[in-house]
Amino acid sequence: MSSLGELRTIALSSRKGGAKVDPKKAYPDNKAGYLFLLPWFAGLLLLGVGPMLASLYLSLTDYNVLKPPFANPPEFVWFENYIKMFQSAQFWNAFRVTTEYVLVSVPLQLAFALALALVLDRGMRGLAFYRSAFYLPSLLGGSVAVAILWRQVFAKDGIFNEFLGWFGFHDLPGWIGHPDWALWTIIVLHIWTFGSPMVIFLAGLRQIPDMYYEAAEMDGAGKLRRFFSITIPLLTPIIFFNLVLQIIFAFQTFTQAYVVSGGTGGPADSTMFYTLFLYRTGWINYDMGTASAMAWFLLIVIAAFTAFNFWLSKFWVFYDD
Repeated sequence: MSSLGELRTIALSSRKGGAKVDPKKAYPDNKAGYLFLLPWFAGLLLLGVGPMLASLYLSLTDYNVLKPPFANPPEFVWFENYIKMFQSAQFWNAFRVTTEYVLVSVPLQLAFALALALVLDRGMRGLAFYRSAFYLPSLLGGSVAVAILWRQVFAKDGIFNEFLGWFGFHDLPGWIGHPDWALWTIIVLHIWTFGSPMVIFLAGLRQIPDMYYEAAEMDGAGKLRRFFSITIPLLTPIIFFNLVLQIIFAFQTFTQAYVVSGGTGGPADSTMFYTLFLYRTGWINYDMGTASAMAWFLLIVIAAFTAFNFWLSKFWVFYDD
């Protein structure tokens, strides 16, 4: 197969009646293009690659953020931070809480988003308004204001308990302050931010040709059979896309757990998310070396989940070809 440069030269030659044209002379604006891309490259190096390399370096050192780095340079301890991290019971509790949150909240959120997308796909009046209204929680769900509101809703004297009181339920606990239910309130908050995957599902549903449903209906297939035999198989690429994105986002959840628990991860560490524990390790306990090691471990975990999903996709994701 010819390289891109050779193909471009052939295309230029065909335009000039068969005469070869130097691509460098035909495209004199390459330098200007790189010049316009320079701010992006600078941002990538200074705000992306640079901090990543710095955190990798700090993960191998004993570094206290309160000590001046020039007067007290970080001391290399190699893999002691990783060993200390894996020996911490609180670390494994935070990892367990986060994994449970991801495995429960992501499927429920996608199922709810798909169900709502199916309802909106029927072409109801005012579709643009409903689509915008349902997308709004995705924009607000990660904000501090909504997390504070959520804390008030599920308090002992909150709106949720008042609502249940109409049905005869009294003396209910404060859901935020109960170790068995605190995590579930944050899971419900994550499910509530269904707007982004819903819009993507709705776009995917609009791309399924009607002729498949018409043919299945002529063969006597009911709505449920059409859903599982046509809609789901043709929508699997969209489901896969949403699944990968939402798993990555869920592993990085921080604001909701921080605000709802008051930054403590309580009660009884039931909402001690991994990112919250990382934050407390680096900025409360001032152990930036271990916090950096935790950040790299989280990167590996997310990469492993993503790679596993890509490997698993060949068994259940179907494309047109």
